[in-house]
Amino acid sequence: MGSPETVTVAEGAAHDVDRHMLIDGRLVGAERSFPSLNPSTGDVLGYAPDASVGDAEAAVAAARRAFDTTDWSTNVELRIHCLEQLHRALVEHRDEMGKLTTDEVGATPALLAGAQYDQPVEIVRYYADLLKSYPMTEDLGHVESRGMQHHRWVEKEAAGVVAAIIAYNYPNQLALAKLAPALAAGCTVILKAAPDTPLVTLALGELIAKHTDIPAGVVNVLSGADPEVGAVLTTSPDVDMVTFTGSTPTGRAIMSAASDTLKRVFLELGGKSAAIVLDDADFNTAALFAAFSMVTHAGQGCALTSRLLVPRTHHDEIVELIKANFGFVRYGDPNDPQTYMGPLISAKQRDKVDGMVRRAVDAGATLVTGGEKKDPGFFYTPTLLTDVDPDSEIAQEEVFGPVLAVIAYSDEDDAVRIANNSIYGLSGAIFGGRERALAMARRIRTGTFSINGGNYFSPDAPFGGYKQSGIGREMGEAGLEEFLERKTFAVPEETESAAGDAR
Repeated sequence: MGSPETVTVAEGAAHDVDRHMLIDGRLVGAERSFPSLNPSTGDVLGYAPDASVGDAEAAVAAARRAFDTTDWSTNVELRIHCLEQLHRALVEHRDEMGKLTTDEVGATPALLAGAQYDQPVEIVRYYADLLKSYPMTEDLGHVESRGMQHHRWVEKEAAGVVAAIIAYNYPNQLALAKLAPALAAGCTVILKAAPDTPLVTLALGELIAKHTDIPAGVVNVLSGADPEVGAVLTTSPDVDMVTFTGSTPTGRAIMSAASDTLKRVFLELGGKSAAIVLDDADFNTAALFAAFSMVTHAGQGCALTSRLLVPRTHHDEIVELIKANFGFVRYGDPNDPQTYMGPLISAKQRDKVDGMVRRAVDAGATLVTGGEKKDPGFFYTPTLLTDVDPDSEIAQEEVFGPVLAVIAYSDEDDAVRIANNSIYGLSGAIFGGRERALAMARRIRTGTFSINGGNYFSPDAPFGGYKQSGIGREMGEAGLEEFLERKTFAVPEETESAAGDAR
């Protein structure tokens, strides 16, 4: 592990940066910087380099060179070694990274122990271990053609240069769920941080530069608010693949931009998932799940079940249970171990959430509880809406805030129809008798599903959606295979010995 050269922010920049970008093995600044805010206070937390188009082009060129001229894509042992180094560095720097994640993202201690830090770190170890046993070849046996036997096999190769663009809500999870399998596959990567949470992703780049033997150019980390930077990553002919996590409208735009060069596109997009309560369910358990999952990270999760479908005959009873549970949610300073719900990421996002709640009420929904902004910082109280029209904005559009919309259904077919009445298909949940619940879950078009509170989220479990919730799967073996190409070989049997050890 060498000491990377650090290039300071250019003279005349607005502020000194608190973190640096990683481009071609060097930690660098930029001519301009932009602030990152602490969402719990609204104060400036620090400054990040504001990458230029030139910076983006340099990162792409470095990744291209590293893929084309080094043995990274073919040296499996080196990749395992570097992934194990990265895992160790993330574990050893947990306190520093956790504090930064709390301050910049608003992550509570419970979330740091889960999907905001500890679980993503284990994704790195999972892919290091998987790479030790994953078969990079597949024997297809022989086929007769033109009077001869031909032996065929498949070799799996890295997809190439990958542009990875992430969202703000779970930056460690999103970065490592892209970075670890891409590196395991032998790809080189340009990772672009979310503009709302740049510092934590830049800190990841610094750990890579200082504590791993990953060669220069294999990982590049950018931060910036200029949309032209993203345009370079999605249109450059030197980028082979784009993976993006964020909103569906942005995913559509990325897919369109990438189409000119027919890049592979791997998208993890929005959701408007439904949780269904059956009439034979334990209502207390279902209400607890519905309430506390909806306010996890202030509702800023694409897979959260933001629609709750309840039997009409038990509607009022279940609503009262959820209202009571919302009353137990402690929100505030995410540094406090007693805090369950932290802030929204920005004033802009809070205003968006509040606007959707106001429009829902104007459209006929009933505000049972919540719907209030709280200062300082960007807090929004847990919000429960009933009398929600299944076709209304609040039932169809992703809110990304602590807002639960309750919809009554008449029978099982009606519940399935409402659950499938969405352009999204990311996740879902159901509570009721096991076999009945499982049968209903199989009728709903989503990529993940929880039965009676079951947890599907782990490094070995594929995660992704149907319909406009995305293309492809993160994590698990499926996550590795997203970053692999397959090359098929054939050799006539009589000359097979000439192929040597190619198989």
